[in-house]
Amino acid sequence: MTAPTPRRALLAVALAAATAATVPGGRASAASGPAAAPDPAAAPDPGPDPAPEDAAAEAAAGAAAARTVDNRFWYAYAHWQAGTHRGTTAVAGARPGLEMAAPAGRTEYTDPHTARKSAWEYATWTSPVHRTTVAATEAIASWNARTPAGTWIQTELRPSYGDGTAGRWYVMGRWAAGDGDIRRTSVDGQTDGRTTVWTDTLAVDAPAAAAGLRITGWQLRLTLHRRPGAAQGPKVWLAGAMASAVPDRFTVPAAAPSGRAHELKVPRYSQEVHAGQYPEYDNGGEAWCSPTSSQMVIEYWGRRPGAASLGWVRPGYVDPQVCHAARSTYDAAYKGCGNWPFNAAYAATYRDLAGVVTRLTSLTDLETLVRAGIPVITSQSFLAQELTGAGYGTAGHLMTVIGFTAAGDVVANDPNSPDNDSVRRVYRRREWENAWLRTRRRNAAGKTVSGTGGVCYLYAPALPSVDQVRALREVGVL
Repeated sequence: MTAPTPRRALLAVALAAATAATVPGGRASAASGPAAAPDPAAAPDPGPDPAPEDAAAEAAAGAAAARTVDNRFWYAYAHWQAGTHRGTTAVAGARPGLEMAAPAGRTEYTDPHTARKSAWEYATWTSPVHRTTVAATEAIASWNARTPAGTWIQTELRPSYGDGTAGRWYVMGRWAAGDGDIRRTSVDGQTDGRTTVWTDTLAVDAPAAAAGLRITGWQLRLTLHRRPGAAQGPKVWLAGAMASAVPDRFTVPAAAPSGRAHELKVPRYSQEVHAGQYPEYDNGGEAWCSPTSSQMVIEYWGRRPGAASLGWVRPGYVDPQVCHAARSTYDAAYKGCGNWPFNAAYAATYRDLAGVVTRLTSLTDLETLVRAGIPVITSQSFLAQELTGAGYGTAGHLMTVIGFTAAGDVVANDPNSPDNDSVRRVYRRREWENAWLRTRRRNAAGKTVSGTGGVCYLYAPALPSVDQVRALREVGVL
């Protein structure tokens, strides 16, 4: 995908991998299905792992301490009991969550994209302050929720700064699974003079300044809305954020390949077969790399929209579920389908799936997840000559990493392909690694512009397998 506007200095994508539900496994390449997993939510905020007992464990602990990414998500019953409730309540069960108990008040919302003014009951939940393990320059929120007709949610972040002060509350998204009540939207023009929201990313305004401002903590606030007098409101299963302090660099250290070939059987969909379709959603299918990638991974896990959800798609369009994914991820303010948290939230509308936005820091992390059966949707930018075999250049594009060759080259389902049969690509390891992980690059005009720095989406069952939990812990998501 080529981004409609260059609006991200860096970004993140990750997996919401830990609600207490027993879920069928996905179609991973392992010979046997996933075993029952330990419940990562058994303790509301587990402490550090036991002290290492050997040199390998010490090395792993040192790598974790040196991480530049901090993830914190609330998903367990004990998590939802914490924080401050105003009309909300924690709900136990197979998949714990947050619901409205009684409205805290009533408000009116004028949709900026339709000019429609409506009354809503609302309730709020405010998280405890999370102190980050990194002095961050960016933060990206994620949420997983059910929003029946007549409901929607708003997600906000308030940063704490290294100078001991707190920022303002920033709206990170006004979201509903459908578009009949409100238009799903980010909110432009938010800044306190020190940090600014760029569509889906809260970023420090001058990250390169010596002794510059850093984000050292944050709070999350969820506002649940429903029609006045309605019996049912939204339910939130997971919410949180990723904060990062990725080094400013044009090139990245090379990670040694594992030497083992491994490939997941992920469905292949081309965005290009939808060229010209539904131009009201990001100018048509040629810009749908993000929802096309999301749909591939959703179907890898055995989920798919039903006939009723696809009834609006024009007869004769192939792969109508990709059209549905584009409509379901469209951000009316951004005017595109590439809002990262909106894609993760869309994935989590499917039964017992979870999704978050995060960053990974190496191809080693990526291989760890793929070997555990988790495909990863990655964001990268490059010139045509920087990625052999791509045949195009891009200021921002999503593809799905599904495996690695024995030599360590990257096997990806690249939706920027002429048809479904040609989606599977093999990219040279070193070229792909640099295009994905760098934070600075030069565009075709020779101007220095930003790179994504390892941003990715992670989608998996709400209760991962034992191997998947281990992998997610190893890469710092859990």
